[in-house]
Amino acid sequence: MIGTIVNTAAIAIGSIIGGGIKKGLGEKYQNALYNAMGLAACGIGINAIVQTMPKSIYPVLFIVSLAIGSLAGFALNLDERFDRLTTRFSKANLGQGLSTAIIMFCIGTLSILGPMESALHGNNTYLYTNATLDFVTSLVLASTYGIGIAASAIILFIWQGGIYLLSGHLSFFLTNDLLNEVSLVGGFLILSSGLSILKIKDCKAMNMLPSLVIPILWFILIAII
Repeated sequence: MIGTIVNTAAIAIGSIIGGGIKKGLGEKYQNALYNAMGLAACGIGINAIVQTMPKSIYPVLFIVSLAIGSLAGFALNLDERFDRLTTRFSKANLGQGLSTAIIMFCIGTLSILGPMESALHGNNTYLYTNATLDFVTSLVLASTYGIGIAASAIILFIWQGGIYLLSGHLSFFLTNDLLNEVSLVGGFLILSSGLSILKIKDCKAMNMLPSLVIPILWFILIAII
């Protein structure tokens, strides 16, 4: 699991450096970083959507996933619960930053295929590449929201570690078609985070998180049928 450990460490180190930078920034500079982070999240989300939508074999699935997942998230009140949890540790808007970080770090081809490739073939190239990207992202996020972004490293370790340990059983199921559908929904979630950061529309991305489960359930249903 060396690749996952490196990826986790990259996020932790980036968050520590970014948290240190934040302490020396004035309000106007922090606002500039908010705008930069919001635009970056929108760009990454749009890029994921544009890349994966043409590959989707179920063109309506992402719409159904977002609709059902959002309803489930709002029913469970995930966003408010998450905000209450993060408020205990930070007075800043850490909840928004952490939800953005978790979605950006965990939902992507490199973060899913990386631990599988590492477990099955001993190849950590995907994870090392992902670690480099996540280091820069965590640095910027932490310089915007504070060192609390480091908590996302724990989520990433559990996520990638779980995939690593189960890779032998999941490799047949995690097909390119399924990954495309999950990445497509993930792209919309990242875009929604960017819109929230820019204060264009508070989409409450954490409430939309269950949307990622719907494509998986659909493919399980198809496999059973």
